[in-house]
Amino acid sequence: MAQLTDTVRAAYATTAQTVIKNLGHHGMEGYFCPSSAEAVELVRSWMSEGDSVTWGGTETFKETGMKAALDEAGIYRMLDRTTATTPEEKRAMWRDRVCADWFFMSANALTVNGELVNIDGNSDRLSLLLHGPEHVVVLVGMNKLVADVEAGFKRIRTITCPLNAARLHTGTPCELTGTCAECHSKSCMCCQMVVTRHSRHEGRIRVVLIGEELGY
Repeated sequence: MAQLTDTVRAAYATTAQTVIKNLGHHGMEGYFCPSSAEAVELVRSWMSEGDSVTWGGTETFKETGMKAALDEAGIYRMLDRTTATTPEEKRAMWRDRVCADWFFMSANALTVNGELVNIDGNSDRLSLLLHGPEHVVVLVGMNKLVADVEAGFKRIRTITCPLNAARLHTGTPCELTGTCAECHSKSCMCCQMVVTRHSRHEGRIRVVLIGEELGY
């Protein structure tokens, strides 16, 4: 990742304040951290020993060092869905995750107006964003900021899905051609297209903007 200039960092900080203000109007809390390390420190200040933690499919959760920090702390109950193998274990894991204290994810795009724009295939990630865990932390690199919802979905089709398809080897048109075909293939990653424009549960969703380029 290219080193950001002081001018870019200053611009990120200024823009983030506008986004944070707009998120507040939509019932969501916004925060800005210049670096991943500062984001990890901020989020951990909100958490308590013994809290249960789960996460959706998110590269940002790993890239920031957030997951490693929580694992290494050894004081949280980490609910990793990949550890459940049998149908019974998967069902029990889902029940625990729905009731988790903290759910971590990123957003495929975030509008300047404070709207979260996301797509999902199995809808595990979006299910937990919309309902369930007591606290939702959305970690967002400033590279995911877009002008509006339409631009958000365009970003998803041209950047997010082709890159994630290549990472996951989905065999979808966006992996094979690098271009979204609005497919209905078996491995389609765009089964659900969701805009979170407001949260009625004030303070449940906390969006942490990070002055770095993170995720897809």
